[in-house]
Amino acid sequence: MSADPTQVLAFETDCHLFDGCGFPAPGLHSFMFEPLWGDADGNGLYFNKPMLLALLGSIIVVGFFWAAFARPKLVPGKLQMVAEAGYDFVRRGIVYETIGKKEGEKYVPLAVSLFFFIWMMNLWSIIPVAAFPVTAIIAYPAILALLVYITWVSLTFKRHGFVGAFKNFTGYDKSLGPVLPLAMTIEFFSNLLVRPFTHAVRLFANMFAGHTLLLLFTIATWYMLNGIGIAYSAVSFTMVIVMTAFELFIQAVQAYVFVLLTCTFIQGALAEHH
Repeated sequence: MSADPTQVLAFETDCHLFDGCGFPAPGLHSFMFEPLWGDADGNGLYFNKPMLLALLGSIIVVGFFWAAFARPKLVPGKLQMVAEAGYDFVRRGIVYETIGKKEGEKYVPLAVSLFFFIWMMNLWSIIPVAAFPVTAIIAYPAILALLVYITWVSLTFKRHGFVGAFKNFTGYDKSLGPVLPLAMTIEFFSNLLVRPFTHAVRLFANMFAGHTLLLLFTIATWYMLNGIGIAYSAVSFTMVIVMTAFELFIQAVQAYVFVLLTCTFIQGALAEHH
């Protein structure tokens, strides 16, 4: 087998069942990509496939909404209707439900941008040729979570001042009595350290696991395509179809959950602490 160890895909090996070679199982190497430009081992900049997909995804999302709303009509066309439905889903179904209409309106653009950007980054997983979810690289969810974290913390200080923000972050409640210091310490670390970490990891872990399963069944389909193994290959291919459909659902759900949590953080920053 002469496959590039950094780019193992089902069609990149001539190894099949009963050929005396092992199963080329996916692993961390399946998430590593050689630079399309530059040198990853050097000190300079480089550009690889996930970066390209992130750039293309951004262009697609911006281009879609630009085309839909550049010349809005009173009676919307199909493209404008789809864009309005997506925008309204995030605005009413997430932002208004979590933050409220009055306070939430100004955060609708942020929520809509996050939702459709994350959804597009997830969708690359099932698009031919691309076949990779950008959010399966931890750096991308981490940057998005950091953006939300900065927004949330700055809003908290802006709304409540230093003392009020401290109470907000620590869950200060004098009725707790002797356990108040312990409770405040736990809340402080939970809010300022654990919360942003889990916000990023939740998205990353789901996309990482989903892509690994898709790779596993796709490679297995190719690997068993030999002799009597063709019957097993058919079962594996069925699982590819099932997992692809399941991934479509999970990709949308993860975008929804990320934005829902974002709005929950913002609502907590704006809420009055008693």
